[in-house]
Amino acid sequence: MKIPKRIARTVIGSLKGGVVPRIGLPYITVGRKREIDALLHDVEIIADGGASFRFIAGRYGSGKSFLLQTIRNYVLERNFVVVDADLSPERRLQGTHGQGLATYRELVQNMSTKTKPEGGALTLILDRWIAKVQQDVVAETGLGVLDAGLEPLVEQKISDVICHLNEMVHGFDFARLLSLYYQAYRNQDADLKARVAKWFRGEYHTKTEARQDLGVNVIIGDDDWYEYLKLFASFLNQAGYNGLFILIDELVNIYKIPNAITRQYNYEKILTMFNDTLQGKARHLGIVMGGTPQCIEDPRRGVYSYEALRSRLASGRFSDGYKDLLAPVIYLQPLTPEEMLVLTEKLRDIHSGLYGYTSTVRDEDLAEFIRIEFARVGADSHITPREIIRDFIELLDLVYQHPDKTMGEFMQSGSFSYAKNEVEEGKVDKGFAEFTL
Repeated sequence: MKIPKRIARTVIGSLKGGVVPRIGLPYITVGRKREIDALLHDVEIIADGGASFRFIAGRYGSGKSFLLQTIRNYVLERNFVVVDADLSPERRLQGTHGQGLATYRELVQNMSTKTKPEGGALTLILDRWIAKVQQDVVAETGLGVLDAGLEPLVEQKISDVICHLNEMVHGFDFARLLSLYYQAYRNQDADLKARVAKWFRGEYHTKTEARQDLGVNVIIGDDDWYEYLKLFASFLNQAGYNGLFILIDELVNIYKIPNAITRQYNYEKILTMFNDTLQGKARHLGIVMGGTPQCIEDPRRGVYSYEALRSRLASGRFSDGYKDLLAPVIYLQPLTPEEMLVLTEKLRDIHSGLYGYTSTVRDEDLAEFIRIEFARVGADSHITPREIIRDFIELLDLVYQHPDKTMGEFMQSGSFSYAKNEVEEGKVDKGFAEFTL
């Protein structure tokens, strides 16, 4: 497997630390084909001017974040703009101390495009939009970039985009800031461009400060930040992108909020987003949220504790025992032993390529490793891909640093040997114990 060392180092380091790498996912993606296909169907709807909202539910370490990052890479390749954030005690969807605005700031800070996948793409998008308008006018009229008649035509096209936004909530203010950015671009005023970008990022704390810097009497706040994301989605489509994808992970941090009223306000914000996407109030917008099954289904504290959401999201009478990937909530099933075996093969090759050695880990060793991992007591309900991957990369590191020992010898030691003995002595009665290459 040919993979750049920079990417290989990120993949191995991230997975060993228990986090999902933001690059290199195509090299290690296994399984989840049906889930990815279902989400990519949403992508086509969004590109056509629709909107979608999905929850991805799975236990800790089951692959929620991995799937979110995989979808992120897919939609970036399809000319979408992606914003993503993890919720935390300081970042919620609604709060009395600016927690909602903090989430907005994180989302915009992580704004990414295909050519700038690491985030921070806001000013790049605005600059390219203006440059694209200029190029389109030149192509349509045949005028040169220095012709005096070009500027009024460019301004007219800019105005057309701005007028389209005026019809939306807060659209007039959003359009006015776009106009200010265009003026700064035209006059090569770097300071004004920076101040407008600061406004778009939600970093003005008071209206007085915004009025002094920009002459506007409005700022993005904790209550209306989502409306501005809808405006961004519409603007981005006008600017030549297919739309905006919002990825929000760690929904469990809303579940953990101790105050019931605060939780309900956050769920009310989710309901607003959900209704907007289904009722056609949002366009060119996709929203995906990740959380555990408990934080969604718990009737006391979870999403389902808000009756309006439970009635919209809960499974119907006919889906019992079947997986409905067209439902608003996609539940992740554990990866199979066969899929995990394929993943360990990929990681073995990436690891040896990164450190420049010939791997001595045989296919039989991989099969034995997977067999023992899945046969541990409680593996059916507790073991996750994250744990298996971390164990495996640790083994690869040890084999690399101790070339006189084989992977089989390391698997004879410590708790791993204990688990293996349980399998061999028949103490673990599981179908996984029969797994072979």
